[in-house]
Order: sequence, then C-alpha cells, then structure tokens
Amino acid sequence: MAGQIPTEIGNLQNLQYLVFAENNLSGLVPPTIFNISTMRILTLEGNQLSGRLPSTVGHLLPNIESLLLAANNLTGIIPHSITNATKLVALDLGFNSFAGHILNTFGNLRHLSLLSQVMNNLTTESSSADQWSFLSSLTNCRNLTILSFGSNPLGGILPPVIGNFSASLQKFYAYECKLKGNIPQEIGNLSGLTLLSLHSNDLNGTISPTMGRLKRLQGLSLRNNNLEGSIPYDLCHLKLMFGIRLTGNKLSGHIPPCLVSLTSLRELHLGSNKLTSSIPSSLWSLEYILDINLSSNSLNDSLPSNVQKLKVLTVLDLSRNQLSGDIPSTIGALKDLETLSLARNQFQGPIPESVGSLISLESLDLSGNNLSGKIPKSLETLSQLKQFNVSHNRLEGEIPVKGSFKNFSVESFFGNYALCGPPKLRVPPCKPDNSKSTKNVALTVLKYILPPIVCSVLLVITIIMYKRCRNRSTKHLDHEDFLPLATWRRTPYLDIQRATDEFNECNLLGTGSFGSVYKGTISDGTDVAIKIFNLQLERAFRSFDSECEVLRNVRHRNLIKILSSCSNPDFKALVLEFMPNGSLEKWLYSHNYFLDILERLNIMIDVGSALEYLHHGHSSAPIIHCDLKPTNILLDENMAAHVSDFGISKLLGEGEDSVTQTMTMATIGYMAPEYGSEGIVSAKCDVYSYGVLLMETFTRKRPTDEMFTGEMSLRRWVKESLPHGLTEVVDANLVREEQAFSAKMDCILSIMDLALDCCIESPDMRINVTDAAAKLKKIKVKFLDDASATN
Repeated sequence: MAGQIPTEIGNLQNLQYLVFAENNLSGLVPPTIFNISTMRILTLEGNQLSGRLPSTVGHLLPNIESLLLAANNLTGIIPHSITNATKLVALDLGFNSFAGHILNTFGNLRHLSLLSQVMNNLTTESSSADQWSFLSSLTNCRNLTILSFGSNPLGGILPPVIGNFSASLQKFYAYECKLKGNIPQEIGNLSGLTLLSLHSNDLNGTISPTMGRLKRLQGLSLRNNNLEGSIPYDLCHLKLMFGIRLTGNKLSGHIPPCLVSLTSLRELHLGSNKLTSSIPSSLWSLEYILDINLSSNSLNDSLPSNVQKLKVLTVLDLSRNQLSGDIPSTIGALKDLETLSLARNQFQGPIPESVGSLISLESLDLSGNNLSGKIPKSLETLSQLKQFNVSHNRLEGEIPVKGSFKNFSVESFFGNYALCGPPKLRVPPCKPDNSKSTKNVALTVLKYILPPIVCSVLLVITIIMYKRCRNRSTKHLDHEDFLPLATWRRTPYLDIQRATDEFNECNLLGTGSFGSVYKGTISDGTDVAIKIFNLQLERAFRSFDSECEVLRNVRHRNLIKILSSCSNPDFKALVLEFMPNGSLEKWLYSHNYFLDILERLNIMIDVGSALEYLHHGHSSAPIIHCDLKPTNILLDENMAAHVSDFGISKLLGEGEDSVTQTMTMATIGYMAPEYGSEGIVSAKCDVYSYGVLLMETFTRKRPTDEMFTGEMSLRRWVKESLPHGLTEVVDANLVREEQAFSAKMDCILSIMDLALDCCIESPDMRINVTDAAAKLKKIKVKFLDDASATN
C-alpha cells in the first residue's frame, strides 16, 4: 500500500485498532489520528511517514496500549505528555529522527512491557552527564521485558541502578551510546536477562564475574569496547548461551577450556584481542557451533585433526595469529563451511586435496603463510567459491583454470614461489607435461637415435679440429656474433625490413643512445618490438653483445624477453616482446594517462621481483642492470612491468661483489654516488636506482626536474618533507579522492621511508633488493587491509 494516510480517518471516532505496518506510506501523519480517544492499537511502523508527535498526545489517546511508530522519518522531541497514557504496554519510537532528552517520567507507565527508542538522536536529561538518571524511573516498570536505547549519543556511564530492574527484564540494548566507565557488578542481578548488548561503546575495566549469575542469558555482545583482563570462567555457567561476541577489545590470557560445557553455543567471536597460548582442544568438541572467529590474536600451536567434529560449522576465521604446522586433511569433513580464513599465520606443507570437498565454501583465504606444493585441482569443483586468496606463500605449479578460478585475479596468487598459468594472472606460462611418453621416448632415443648422433658428433668434432689447425691464424667475421645467440631463432634482415614496413617512421617507438626501436608485425601476425643498433658507435657493438650475454642466460616474468635476433657484420637487431602499454615514463608524464596507487605498487613490486632475480635468483653470477629508470620499465597488456634495456648491464664474476669501470654510462639522477664518482658497480647501485624510481613513481617528479639544483635533490626533498609534509611531495592525483585517504597516506609514507633506505649514501648501509621487495609487498598487503576496513 502506497500514498498518504487520508485525514478523514480521524472521523472514525470509535476506532480502536489501526494497523498500517510495513507498507510504502508517505507524507505527514494526519494529526486527526491522534484525536481518536478510543484508539487502543496504533501501528504505523515500517513506512516513510514524516511529521511530529502532538505535544498532547498522551492526553488525546488515554486508552492507547500499543503505539508502534518505528522505522519512519518522524522528527521533533518526544512529548512529556506521552507518559500520561498510563495504559501503554508497548511504545516503539525507534529508527526515526527524534531529538531532545529521554524522559525521566517513563516510570509512570506501570504496565509498560516494551520501550524502544533505538536509532534516534536522543540525549540524557540529567544535569549530571555521567549518569543515566532515566533508568531510576524505569525500574518502577515491573513488567518491562525489552528496553532499547541503542544508537543514541547518550554518553555517561551505566549506573549501578541497572541492577534494580525486575526479573521480568529479558533484553537490554545500549549499544553505540558512547558509554564509558566499567560495567557495573549489579548487572548480575538481572536474573531474567536473555540478551545483553553493550557493543561499540567506550567501556573499560574487566568483564564482571557477576555475569555468571545470568543463568538465562543467551546472547552477550560486548564487542568493540576497551575491556581488559581475562575472559572470566564464570561465563561457562551460562548453559543456555547461544552467542558470545567479545571481538575488538583488549582481553588477554587464555581462552577458557570450560567453554566446551556451553552445548547451546552457536557463535563464538573473540577476534582482535590479545589472547595467547593455544586454542583449547576442548573447543573442537562444540559439535553444533556455527561460527568461530578467533582472528587477530597471538594464538599459537597447530590446528588439530579433530576439527572435523565441528560438523555444522559455517564460518572459521583463525587469521592473523601464530598458528603453525600442516592444515589437517580432516578439514574436508566440514561440508557446511562457507568461510575459511587461515591467513597470516605460519602454516606450512601442502593445501590438502580434501579442501575440494568443502562443497558449501564461498570464501577461502590462506594468504600469508608458508604453504608449499601445488594448488589442488579439486578446488575447481567448488561451485560456490567467490573469494579466493593464496597470495604470499611458497606455492608452485599450474594454477587451476576451471570452475570459479575463471573469475579470480592476480591478487589471489601474488607473491608465490613458482606458480604458472594464464598471462592475465602475471605468472609465466606452464610448460607442457610430457611425462606420460617420457619413458617410451627415452627407450627409442637410446636404441635407434643416440648411436648415429654420437657418430655424427664425433665426425663433426674431427672435421672442426682439422679446420682449426689449418686456419689457426684466420678469424671468421661472424664467429662472435653467433655464439651468444645459439639458443635463439635467427631472423633474416629482409624479414625485419618487411616487419617494420621498411623502417617506416610511423612504426618508430623511440630512439636511445645506441639505436632505435620499431614496432613490427612478423609473418605469423605477432606484434614485436625490434631494437636496431647504430653500428656507427663502437659502444653499440658492446651494447648488443651485453644484451645478448645477459638475456640468453635469464628468464623471468618481469624481464623483457628476446624472441630472435639478426646479426650480420653491418646490421644487428634484437626482436623483443611487444609491450602494448608502453613505458612507465608514458604513464607518469603523458596527458590523459593515470596510474592509481595500487597499479603503481604492483609495477614497483614487479620491478623489485626482476631485480631480485637478476641479483640473486638465476645463477651464481649476479647481473647488475646499471640503468634503471621509467623509460626502461615497459608494461604489457595486463599492466605487468618488464625491465628492459640491458645495454650497459654488468655480469659479475662468481664470488665478485663489485667491479670498477672507467666509463660510467648510467643516467644522471638515477646513478648511485659511488658509480658516478668512482665507477664502482655493484648490486647496491641498482638498489639506489630502485629507491629513486620509487620516489619518482609516487611523487611524479623526475630526479632531473629543474627544481633540483645545487644541494637540493629528489632524495633530499622527500627526506626533508617527511612525515608532516608528505602531502607536499606526493602526486596530488593519487589523493584527490577522499576515499581511503588515511590508508593511502600511510601507504605512501611507508613507501617513501623504504625509498630512502634504498638511497642511503653509503652502499654498505643500503638495504638489499630482497628485503626491499619483501617490504614493498607487506606495504601493499597492509594498504589493502586498511582500505577495505575504511570502506
């Protein structure tokens, strides 16, 4: 039913019952309704009605027993005269916009059973702001069963008089009331209480042991306060308890093992406290519990195999603790489980195949552990799975692609050991599995193919040695060109000419100190980038050789990949992967291009991952890039970063930490001080450049900007601005929107601190790239957590 209530309804002078609840009525409540003195039941709750209560409402409705006006848009004050309607049994004014004081005269309503003023803007009438004086009057209402003041800015403390209510009081709601002080011991006198909700206040002190006397209590919500001390064992006496919510306090000590005696318990929320020790083994015997949240504590030990006893469990959140050991395979017995979070612990070993048996699972978070092995294919059968996160583990192998896995993004798998799969997930492609035919092939090779090959190789070696003896004094022109490229496909000059439309300027992507880069399309239709070296420069020969020497020995998802080469005496080129999104330089400084904070973080994490591989990951001989800058960071179709241009890179010898060269060719502004002044090249040079790149990426200021003259540099400008002047240096585009502003600023401050650690003047004092990459990943995880909490 919609529309307005007609004023003519006031003409029904013998009307006793008027019930228009849960409709779509709007407009003013007709004042004539309150002139019907015979009215006993008036129910208008759950509409969109507006207006005020008449100041004489209690006199106009002397026979009213039930006045239910909740969930409308009523305003004004609650008139004092309402307490003259002495026959009132139920008064519900909640979920409106009433203001003013809670009346001190409600005690006149001796028959009152229900009083709700929840979700208004009411305050206390007492001149002493620390007392709820209206409660004294209400203790005269000996039939009162439900009392609700939640979500009003009352302030003050909960007085001891709370214990004077009769045994008829069953439900007491005082959440979100800005309450302070302790929970009075007298609350233990409310012997009939079944539900107590004091959550989201500023209560302190301890949980009173007298609550153990509330034998009928079924629901206790004290979450989001500042309660301290231990969880009293007295709560274990509350045999009818259905739900305990103590999340978001400062409770410490152990989880009481005696909670197992609460066989009616269906919900246990103890998250975000300071609880320690192990989870009591008895807890896993609560076979009918539905929801357990113990997250964000300091709980340790392992998850026992008898977790399977929780046969109707729907939510299990043990995230952000110090739990360790293997995830028990028996967890697969929890067929009703909808949410499982074991994130940010120290679990190790494989993800059990049995997790694929959790047929009701909608959310699975195993991130931030030490899990290893493969992601079980059995998870593809979880048709209800909507959220999935195994990031920051040590997983490897192929990422499943069927079922719900089609919908998951790179964030679900980021930061693992060696996962492979589709390009959209920013992991390398998987190698085909030929294990089934390996044995047969090996036998065939040994029996039929290997003998003639061995004979042929011996013959070739003999011929080569013979020719070398004859031509020892001669040198083949192309000899050095072919050796570095032995593992790559060769591309003829004419194919490169065709691919670039005869080096058409329309295909020119850019020029550098050693040559030019063109976009080309090869015969199979693939777009490529073709780097052509200017052989008029002697250094271009060395640049070509350097890139060949470096890139033939490395393979990483965040390094540019060489597809083929062309090497003739008068022409040298490399055919590279084409990066359709161009360079980081373009995205930082070109008009109409923008990277948000998460995209910039992902790019710099990719760069850090590439550097970590170059310095430590591929062999015993570290590779130093020597020229890290935005133009050398290229972005593929998924905005994954690839480090390019190894023209001046250095390959250190085994056991070498640094080398010295007489000519420095790195770019001013990004060059480490020891490289520029002494020619010393080490891994710490790249770390310095990485720090500069971090600052540039989040300030959008080049280190060569005209403002940096004399003693002032990008590094010094950032350092002198932190922490209070952060807004002066950060790229204003990143914080233009107010959404998650605080989370963004905290994140960028952490990034700038990391960048400065990378740019310390002394190379010995600089952070290494492994630690820098790990810190940046942690900064990202914290930002995502903070941003989601803000939203």
